[in-house]
Amino acid sequence: MSLEVLDVSGLVTIQDSGRIGWRRFGVPASGPMDSFAFQAANMLVSNSNDEAVIEIGLGDITFRALQDCVISVTGTGYQLSVYLWDFPLWSSYYVRRGWSIRFNKQDGGMWAYLAVSGGVQVQPQLGSRATYLRGHFGGFNGRQLQAGDVITKDNISHAAAQISARTIAPKAIPVYTQNPVLDVIMGPQTNYFTDESLKTFLSS
Repeated sequence: MSLEVLDVSGLVTIQDSGRIGWRRFGVPASGPMDSFAFQAANMLVSNSNDEAVIEIGLGDITFRALQDCVISVTGTGYQLSVYLWDFPLWSSYYVRRGWSIRFNKQDGGMWAYLAVSGGVQVQPQLGSRATYLRGHFGGFNGRQLQAGDVITKDNISHAAAQISARTIAPKAIPVYTQNPVLDVIMGPQTNYFTDESLKTFLSS
């Protein structure tokens, strides 16, 4: 199976669960911005939790399926269209050869995840397929996706009927909001900051 990028205006990269064990050499983990949505996308198409997916942010992108495939889409802030129809996120879909897959950025939210049954196949670097843009490696030649790129994957390991038309129960989907409440755990560098600066950080 393969997907061709027809048009892209956002920040679109290939990410897996991350490049673990290299921080002491100055190499960050990379990986998904939304780990829950990333794992859910893989689960919907029966991939392993760390298979590479396409992470979509900040703008629009259109793909064309070059072969029949099963995809899943998770995240928030995007409208998904497959061929002639609009579909909700947090579900899996059967896509026929030649059909388009369009992601249009909407208000609210930032990241969406496109997983394909079998996982996105690119050459691992330091044990991971995650894209590290500043280091120019991993993912698709170390860069974000561009029009004309063709993304390939392994053969489908499950019957399409078994993994298409799946969905995540609404109660299991995280609540995405413009005004989130975040927990903060003070670290060993707390004494580097004045009491006033800490108060400003926690209050505004």
